[in-house]
Amino acid sequence: GKSTTIRFLATLIKPTAGTGSIAGYDVVRQPIAARRHLGYMPDMFGDYPGFSVQGFLDFFAKAYGLPGKKANSRVQEVIERLGLVSYTRRPVRALSRGMKQRLYLARCLLHDPPVLILDEPMNGLDPEARVEFRNLLRQLAASGKTILLSSHILGELRDIATTIAIIHRGHLLTFGEVSQVIKAHTGGIRVLVRFLTPITTFEEAVKALDPRATLLSADSHEAILQVQGEEESLTEILRELVMRGISVTAFHPLEPTLEEFFVRLTQDNGQ
Repeated sequence: GKSTTIRFLATLIKPTAGTGSIAGYDVVRQPIAARRHLGYMPDMFGDYPGFSVQGFLDFFAKAYGLPGKKANSRVQEVIERLGLVSYTRRPVRALSRGMKQRLYLARCLLHDPPVLILDEPMNGLDPEARVEFRNLLRQLAASGKTILLSSHILGELRDIATTIAIIHRGHLLTFGEVSQVIKAHTGGIRVLVRFLTPITTFEEAVKALDPRATLLSADSHEAILQVQGEEESLTEILRELVMRGISVTAFHPLEPTLEEFFVRLTQDNGQ
């Protein structure tokens, strides 16, 4: 459902039900206005034989309807911003995957849209190119751009996303700020505790904290607790453990990876 949702918001397909908007413009009733405020990068690209990097961007600047001087100015701006200065004469088809991603992102920025929609933008990139591309996205977000991106590699989203939506088999399972969504669906905060006290003494101390904290797992000197409430309650739990004679050497919250969260969420929803 990810790519279908993205193509719908990019005004490329019409929905069978529901609606969506880009910068306040309905993508079904006002697709032209929506496109003016949108930069869309698909997951697959054409080859564009015969185009150099410079020629490719010049062509799309004209396609976006930018007047001559403004087109030239914007092309040079995005070339510099995306680190393409030394590639302007290189054929598009000769670029590496990472440089092609930069070029197509540059194309999306030519008309300076407030919204960017990127479908699997880091797919196929090597680790170094992924880091560089994530940094580019952070810079664009800091400049005020709203960025919607999809990925099946959930770990990379945790590094850059502030808000997530999980779609599975065509259904929206959850939506919201990353840490709040995870906390809402995991029933509290998981905490790693390391201690020097005998395990039996630790287990007795945790029982006294029930139901505010429950023991999920434990071995001789390490345990994972499930703590109810907000993060402020962690200080209180730690204080009570120490008061009950537990020699705590480490105490910090754990959040599941997005992969773990996705598996748990889809299983809970019978998917």
